[in-house]
Amino acid sequence: MQQNIYRRACALAVPMMLQNGITNMVSLVDNVMVGRLGTEAMTGVSIGGQLIFVFNLAVFGGLSGPGIYAAQFFGKKDMEGVRNVFRLKHWIGMVILLLGLAVFLCFGQPLIGFYLRGESSEIDPVLTMQYAWQYLLIMLTGLFPFVLTQVYASSLREVGDSIRPMAAGMISVVVDIVLNWGLIYGNLGLPALGVSGAAIATVAARAVEMLIVVLWAVYRNRQKIYHTLRIPLSLVKVILPKGLPIFCNEFLWAGGIAAMTQAYSVRGLDFIAGLNISNAICNLLNVVFVALGTAVGILIGQTLGASQFEKAKQDAFRLMLFTGGVSLLLTVILVAVSGIFPELYQTTQTVRHYGTQFIILTALFFPVQGLVNAVYFTLRSGGKTFVTFLFDSVYSWVVAVPAAFVLCRYTGISIFVIYALIQAADLIKVLVGCMLIRKGIWISDLTKIE
Repeated sequence: MQQNIYRRACALAVPMMLQNGITNMVSLVDNVMVGRLGTEAMTGVSIGGQLIFVFNLAVFGGLSGPGIYAAQFFGKKDMEGVRNVFRLKHWIGMVILLLGLAVFLCFGQPLIGFYLRGESSEIDPVLTMQYAWQYLLIMLTGLFPFVLTQVYASSLREVGDSIRPMAAGMISVVVDIVLNWGLIYGNLGLPALGVSGAAIATVAARAVEMLIVVLWAVYRNRQKIYHTLRIPLSLVKVILPKGLPIFCNEFLWAGGIAAMTQAYSVRGLDFIAGLNISNAICNLLNVVFVALGTAVGILIGQTLGASQFEKAKQDAFRLMLFTGGVSLLLTVILVAVSGIFPELYQTTQTVRHYGTQFIILTALFFPVQGLVNAVYFTLRSGGKTFVTFLFDSVYSWVVAVPAAFVLCRYTGISIFVIYALIQAADLIKVLVGCMLIRKGIWISDLTKIE
């Protein structure tokens, strides 16, 4: 029985790992390809990507609130409930899309400027700004296909189908790699567009992924989901208050990451370039514990929907330890490549050295991040979204962001020591999260809607 939960977790998580891993592999290849254009191009794309990351997490947060209901409805075999949640996701996604476009178009350049306040004798901030804005503008055209893909792919996963989203992701990856190689450097008879080429390739790949996922979902479910976009008011009144903390959490958490990166940037643009190198390789591997965390949320949610509360509690701890153990293996892999990977970049030896240091520090705290993810998704699966809001983003803005701001600006402590301290502080979240899970206050059946 215990092994069964691990098999089910892997059955859900492995396709997500493959999809997200391949997607992040493309991001890594993109990063290395752009890195061959020079440090300014690499740093500009990194900054533009950081802003897009905040939007992506806002979408993920907006859809995750309804998603916990979809998982429980599916566990209860209430397919009309699943379809209503799917319709609600469309409305939420479009609202976030319009708000995101408005913010980027009106405040994109000032937001980029926040990252260019540090000093560097080897990086031109004006050129970096040009690359970042050029990249961001093109990436905005890919926001719609990204949102629609997430609406469909997340809904398919919540009913146990993670294979098709993975297949769509793999096909889009091939498109992205080929177009990147052609449009960045001018291969395959295509124009050499540099940074713009990287953005165009990414947008094209997202459009391909959207078409595949949508066409498959429509073919799989012929029950006239779109005969109406109306949703029962009773359901909306329950889901939105529960979902809002998740949206705020993901948005503020991503904003917190961006704010901490900005805090690090005051020590110099060289550090941001080094952190970008680290993030490129670390993001490739952290899909493992992120996918496991998502699988934990879905499995525990389905168990709660079936009213098996004690089993849900036991499975939560088993999956948390399983995730932590897998994350420990990732630490070994990252440390092993820490001195090799930065050499792929056409940048200064100083930036390469900084990249190596950031990779090692991030790797050492991977098990902590794996546990944090498992705890977070467990608490969220029971609908305790306000608790997860306090647990995640409020913690980031009350503890991590102020600490990074003060230590970077008002002390002479090494940036690497500061980075390690911020990472180590997440141990507090693990301890608090374990206490909450043990008490069982997160356990509830969300499918009982009056």
